[in-house]
This record gives sequence, structure tokens and C-alpha cells, in this order.
Amino acid sequence: MTSMVTQQAFGVDPAQDTRTFQVRTYGCQMNVHDSERLAGLLEAAGYRRAEDGTDADVVVFNTCAVRENADNKLYGNLSHLAPRKQSDPRMQIAVGGCLAQKDREMVLRKAPWVDVVFGTHNIGSLPALLERARHNRVAQVEIAEALQEFPSALPASRESAYAAWVSISVGCNNTCTFCIVPALRGKEVDRRPGDVLAEVETLVQQGVVEITLLGQNVNAYGVSFADPNTDRDRGAFAKLLRACGRIDGLERVRFTSPHPAEFTDDVIEAMAETPNVCPTLHMPLQSGSDRVLRAMRRSYRAERYLGIIERVRAAIPHAAITTDLIVGFPGETEEDFQATLDVVAASRFASAFTFQYSKRPGTPAADLPGQVPKAVVSERYQRLIELQERISLEENTAVIGQSVELLVATGEGRKDAATARMSGRARDGRLVHFQPGEFGEQIRPGDIVVTTVTGAAPHHLIADGALLEHRRTRAGDAHIAGRMPRTGVSLGMPAVGASPTPAAVAGCQR
Repeated sequence: MTSMVTQQAFGVDPAQDTRTFQVRTYGCQMNVHDSERLAGLLEAAGYRRAEDGTDADVVVFNTCAVRENADNKLYGNLSHLAPRKQSDPRMQIAVGGCLAQKDREMVLRKAPWVDVVFGTHNIGSLPALLERARHNRVAQVEIAEALQEFPSALPASRESAYAAWVSISVGCNNTCTFCIVPALRGKEVDRRPGDVLAEVETLVQQGVVEITLLGQNVNAYGVSFADPNTDRDRGAFAKLLRACGRIDGLERVRFTSPHPAEFTDDVIEAMAETPNVCPTLHMPLQSGSDRVLRAMRRSYRAERYLGIIERVRAAIPHAAITTDLIVGFPGETEEDFQATLDVVAASRFASAFTFQYSKRPGTPAADLPGQVPKAVVSERYQRLIELQERISLEENTAVIGQSVELLVATGEGRKDAATARMSGRARDGRLVHFQPGEFGEQIRPGDIVVTTVTGAAPHHLIADGALLEHRRTRAGDAHIAGRMPRTGVSLGMPAVGASPTPAAVAGCQR
């Protein structure tokens, strides 16, 4: 239960009816994790999460600025809320995240009924801004230009009882010409290893069995610690992976997204030698053309990328490797695009996130000559999709007959009523729809099952045979009980570089 002191510290009168909230998220895993922090802040301030299908008193949009469709979706949803806002003046709307950081004035110009606009560096200000907007009856805009407190020190209300994001850094030191993230999230700042491991241990104590280490450039970890007294350490990421391997009860460790230019052999060795580090790697390629990579300011070339994949597969033969690809970058020729197809064919990705280049104001690429016509981009995109789908199906078909260990998932749920299949993620990240058989309702999200793959499709596997094993876990217990893990502190949030309080290290045990 949230204390009265905590509520009053955030300006909430506990005698009033509890106000409800909803957080809507666009964008990457970093945004998803930031939304967990926003939810944690609001709960600490006395708000209550709105039930599904009900109208919330406060709607928070956590935005993305990477692609144009995210902008369009945000303003469309804001327009849909305008009539309700007009009929219910108590309702509040807040817009935060990358788009808010970039377009602070435009948000209120396009949607003047918004109450709060806040940026990526000051998500901890949201409860106070909402209260100030309600009291003053005027929109509040607060955009910090630099990180004020490390986001991981903020309270977080997690979305899953069994899997959790753990941020190890914020910001990015790269200057990719297509990406606006460094301008919106700032230079890279890394958390101290002890703080990261303390958060992981707190999550495991609460039942979490899988964690994903997050960073805009996750394998650059150790270059710029938040604590100026901590020396730079380019081997810090490999050491962090090995340290995660020593945490009792932590069964799976993932990380995203590494940069090929920073990918070193000590990381490959740590992946191969640490049993709970999953045999999977998501490493963005973006383009297979060295000329385009140069124009993107991606500081590696196709040969280096393929060399990393070769070394990963030599150390971890069954690793599932996935990637990001951009089609139609300015100046891309048919020869350049064919180079991408060649690297994709050689890499044998398990899957790929493919994007048509989106011109984003504020990025150097937006002003480059040779913008590729939409029709050409679409045609190339379809060819890339067809190639990758064929490879994905072939790679998945090769798994038929093998036994797989699955972490039973929620959200992906049962595949359909006719088969009663349930879903889980294999250690290599593949989605598997499986038959629960005689175990039926005994299987909970967060449990572990072992089964045999019987069929394949480009984006999933099928396991219709009898289960070989079902292991009930503390994570499954927590899911059924509705106990979602919580981390962070409610008060006394440390500034960047400040020594953490004991509560910040141990996490919030509520």
C-alpha cells in the first residue's frame, strides 16, 4: 500500500478519490521500460492503474520519434480523446518521451487540450507536473536538456511477473545519420555494475527468471560510468554478463541492442561460457552496402559484420541471430540493395526487423541528396521480405525434431481455441506454440516446459507432441497471485553520479 507520506510528497491528497491512469507506449524496448517507470511513479503518487476497457482519469502517451507513423498515430489518438477531455475537465492528458523532447511546442500547437508535456530526461517530474497543471489549470511543459536522475532509480511497476528489462545505460555516443535518438536521449551514461546487479538480484528475489539488459548501444557499456570515480572499462559488458551468471535463480539473460563496431571477442566468450546467457543475438546490420554504411556513419563494414557472426556461431553453434535492416536510405542504388540481399543470404538470420527508410527532420540523412522514390523503396522492401521469410522458414524447419525448453508466455497466449495450444519462448528467442496435453490448466505463464518441435512457419514453431517436462516456478506463482515485481525508490531519488541510498540498491519491497 502506498504510504500517505509518499502521496503527500507528490502533491496527492489521499482523502480524495483515487484517480486512475493508463500509459500508452510507442517505440522500442527502452520506451516500454520507461513506461514501467511512469506507471511506478504514478502508483507511488497514489494513482491506480485503470482496468482494461475503462476510461482513465489520466492518459499518458510515451512517444517515439524514430519513424513518421509514430507521430501520426500519436496525434490521431490525441484527437480521439479531445471530445472526452471537453466533456470531463478533470481528465488529464500527458505526452512524454522522444517525440515530446523533439517537438515540445508542436504538441501543444496541434493538441492544445494536452495538460503536460515532458521529455526523456525528466520522467520523474510527471506526478508533480500533473498536479501543477490541475491546480493552475494551464498546460505544463518541462523539457530537461540533460539527465537529471538515472531513470533506474525511479520506482517501476513491471508488466511481467517472470521477465524484466534492466537498463544498464542511457543515451548514445554514435552519430548515425538516420537516427535522432542521441539528440533526444543525450550522450551515453552507464550505470555502475553494482547498481545493475543489485536491481537484477531484487527482481530475481521477487520471482523473475529472465532479464534483458538494455542500452541504446549495450555492448559499449563501461565507456562512461555515471560515477566519475569509476574508471572506464571496455571489458565491463563481458564482466557484467559473467556476473549475471552467478546470480542464483536467474535462468535466462538476454541483451539488446549491441553495435557491431563495439562487438568484441570477450563478449562472445562470455556468452558461450555463461550458462544462463541465452544463445541468441540481435545485432543491427542496417545495410549490407559499405558505401551506404559509410553514408549512415555506421563505423563497421559488411566484412566485419559477417566476421562477428562467424565467430559467434563457432562459439555458439545453435545461436539464433536476428537483425535490423533499412531499405531505401538516401542514395541507395540497386547495386547497394543487392549487397544487402547478399549479406542477408550469407548471415542466415532467424528473423529480421525490416524498415522502409523514414525521413526524420533533425537528422543529417533528411537533407542528403538522392532520396529514393517511394515506389522503388516499396519494391525493394518486398524483395527483402521474401528473401528473409524464406530463410526464416528454412532455419525454423531445421529445428523440427529437436527438444526445446520454453518459458511459458502471457500476451502471446493460446494460439487458437480449436487446438488449445499455449505459447512460450525458447532459449534462443523463438516463439513456440505448444500442446499442454494432460498438464492443461496446471501450466502458468512463467513456468518452464520442455517439448519437441513438430512443425515450423517463418515466424514461429509448432510443438504438438507430448510435453517432456513441466516445471512450476516462483515466477508462475507470482503471475497467478498478480504479484508484479517492483524496483526503484519513491523518495530521495539520487542524481547522476550520487551514491545510492540503501533503498536504491535493494529495490522497493512492496
